[in-house]
Amino acid sequence: MSFNSSNVGSGSRNTSRAFEFGRTYVVRPKGTHQATIVWLHGLGDKGSSWSQILETLPLPNIKWICPTAPTRPVAIFGGFPCTAWFDARDISEDTPDDLEGLDAAAAHVANLLSTEPADIKLGVGGFSMGAATAMYSATCHVLGQYGNGNPYPVNLTTIVGLSGWLPCSRTLRNRMEGSQEAARRAASLPILLCHGLGDDVVPYKHGERSAQALSSAGFRNLTFRSYNGLGHYTIPEETDEVCSWLISRLALEGS
Repeated sequence: MSFNSSNVGSGSRNTSRAFEFGRTYVVRPKGTHQATIVWLHGLGDKGSSWSQILETLPLPNIKWICPTAPTRPVAIFGGFPCTAWFDARDISEDTPDDLEGLDAAAAHVANLLSTEPADIKLGVGGFSMGAATAMYSATCHVLGQYGNGNPYPVNLTTIVGLSGWLPCSRTLRNRMEGSQEAARRAASLPILLCHGLGDDVVPYKHGERSAQALSSAGFRNLTFRSYNGLGHYTIPEETDEVCSWLISRLALEGS
């Protein structure tokens, strides 16, 4: 599936850059289906890596959708192509923002969620660049629009970000000002962010600053967890925390 980055959600045929997304992997719920979460992998990875992990979690009421990002030239690798949700010159919240890529990725996520049943709770989560895309999707939901101004169509009820950062953090607070609806959505959206103190790929300070930027913009239902000695990977202690948090915030029933 491909999206045109210049006209995401607009229906326009005037094209700029097209992004060809890779294969999507689905982990179906083993119990009663109560929630669907799109989970986004990190830079250079693919959806199957995380679908294998998510399938082992004791969350029988969640359906996981694990797409694969487009293969594109990535500036941080000197233009070498790999799977990436958007282009990045640096992995931090200070990197120049690739709004085209971010909007295309957020629209792909919204499209994957748009066919879920009306009574199902919807969420986005991810690792590293996938976490950055999940956080960007959260801002699109709260603001009611993508970065290009086109309407965001999905009602998100939960966000999880592991070892990531917040794109467009410098402009978020200003974009939030003056909108009571955005403030209401931000205050009620549950967000869990986790980061390792030993992360040498996306340093801990970027995760901490991202949480602070979201909080100052009015995201009050935010939980930030840090892990001593954790690098740029996940551990059972972290996945256990994610499971407990999702069961609580989504009010999931037992298996």
